[in-house]
Amino acid sequence: MSGASDDQRQHTVQDRRGAAGTGVTLHTVLVADAGIRLDRWFHRHLPGVPHSLLERWLRSGQVRVDGRRAQSGQRLDAGQVLRVPPHGDGGRAGQGSGGLPASTAEVEALRRAILYRDDEIIVVNKPAGLAVQGGTGTESHVDGMLDGLRFDGERPRLVHRLDRDTSGALVLARSARVAAELGEAFRRHEIRKLYWAVVIGGPRRDQGRMDLPLAKLRGLRGDRVRADVAAGDKAITDFHLLARAGRLFAWLALSPLTGRTHQLRVHCATAGMPILGDGKYGLPFEPPPHLRLGHGLHLHARALALPRRGRLPLVITAPLAPHMAATFHSLGFSDVSTSAAADWPGVGPVADRVGRGLSGGR
Repeated sequence: MSGASDDQRQHTVQDRRGAAGTGVTLHTVLVADAGIRLDRWFHRHLPGVPHSLLERWLRSGQVRVDGRRAQSGQRLDAGQVLRVPPHGDGGRAGQGSGGLPASTAEVEALRRAILYRDDEIIVVNKPAGLAVQGGTGTESHVDGMLDGLRFDGERPRLVHRLDRDTSGALVLARSARVAAELGEAFRRHEIRKLYWAVVIGGPRRDQGRMDLPLAKLRGLRGDRVRADVAAGDKAITDFHLLARAGRLFAWLALSPLTGRTHQLRVHCATAGMPILGDGKYGLPFEPPPHLRLGHGLHLHARALALPRRGRLPLVITAPLAPHMAATFHSLGFSDVSTSAAADWPGVGPVADRVGRGLSGGR
């Protein structure tokens, strides 16, 4: 896919800057929505917008895809940006770029979190607590800071997401073409993801696979996911035990083979080993008072293995968030080898690596 023209990019940037004042919102198409029709995207994410209103917006050019006029039946690609005019639907999607403009300090903090940068991608170490996209009550999010990561190029595009409370490696595409290629690679499961988690209890085996379909339930308090063998979508996670802290805690490497919402959290909870700090799917838990554990969800996107044309895969690893680092130290996990990517079958020795100590531009 070719990139947008200068005029189209300028149109998009002006909409983003004016979103908070005009009610216009911009939404990035993520991998999970790639390939669906535009009208289906509205039905999925903004169900309060009637189809008749959508058609009027399309005829008048108020809804645009990457700055261009759009049609209800056109298929969407990951990384494309949808312009949506003001409307009365509060919207479950929570993907718009509205809200307060990002402060200089927030943008600089995100720049300092860059793990890797080349002509095609940027990978940042997203801190826990920072949303990837905006929504009701969300004033600060990665999507609202991406103008600060242009580096004399196009505005970067989101192609996948991490939960607000999950820290770690988040890849951004630096053009529409790369966004489409990454989206296709995610759909084909060519991009491998490795997560670290501290769980309460632990698995009975040192390694294995959690194969359990998941279904999403929508409610007034947000989405919730549950295991549903009969009606759920296929969801598979491989796990590898890296260390134990007695019988109370375990350090796991998790490799999702599918990308369902809250997949790792629900799989671990259903297996009887909820992730430490998971207030949504875990159970009330009081750790022993002598342990100094960090507060928050102990789930970290540790590494990404990205395929590259004619070259070895690129493996990018992200250092732990402070709260997880504190827990690792308290439980003695910090004394264990942290080269868990070496325990990642098929990735270890046959890849170019960007290690945990890297930051800044590349």
